[in-house]
Amino acid sequence: MKKIHWLILVGVLVLIVMGLFLYQKATDDTYKGMTIIPEDHEDIPLFEGLEPREHNYVIGGDHWTEIYDFYLKELPKHGWNLEFEGSALDDGEPDNDWGGFHSGWRKNGFDGELYISSYYNQHEDQTEVKFDKTPRYSSTTWIQNIPESICVYQSLKDEACTKINDPTKIQQIAAFINDGIDWEEEVPHRENSGAIDFGDIKITVLYGNEIDLYFQSEKGTKMMKADPDFFELTNLSQ
Repeated sequence: MKKIHWLILVGVLVLIVMGLFLYQKATDDTYKGMTIIPEDHEDIPLFEGLEPREHNYVIGGDHWTEIYDFYLKELPKHGWNLEFEGSALDDGEPDNDWGGFHSGWRKNGFDGELYISSYYNQHEDQTEVKFDKTPRYSSTTWIQNIPESICVYQSLKDEACTKINDPTKIQQIAAFINDGIDWEEEVPHRENSGAIDFGDIKITVLYGNEIDLYFQSEKGTKMMKADPDFFELTNLSQ
């Protein structure tokens, strides 16, 4: 009889251990695609009804405007500062109202930037919300004084340059460069390389068909999205 009781006890313990293991695995799988889990942070409230689904959170029905208002109201109460935001309500087109919102937040002591976005999935009849933690980037000002003219070299091998004298264009080009993100990682290969000479600083531009480009100078390296307006201003050929 004691042996039977012992076997039952062992069996129960095995079931408990297996249950805990399966629960832990299910929990790990649920959150495995997330860079940040709101439930682990007291200062990131979770909108009531949201359920985790590997890469994001979902709730049945169309609730993105409620979620949008919720975070605009609640996050500042927890010390978060809104860096940027936008929503489908901004374009004035009712047909796009399912398009959702995106927002970026910063907070003292938080190593990075909190990104929250949401939209209504019409096919699944559910609202999907994504929480993401991204690195906090900085932008160093390289160009302090705007010269009267600048020289743009289509290639680093060129001796002749295209001179730009329009003060508005020069200001805009300088703004693009100054707003570029300071980059400390390895710079990937780019097919094309040109240069822009501002007089007191000469900047190499590395670009290609990719979505980003890189600036290099004696001050370091910057990264920027390959904005078509930048190429139109500088006449650098894409």
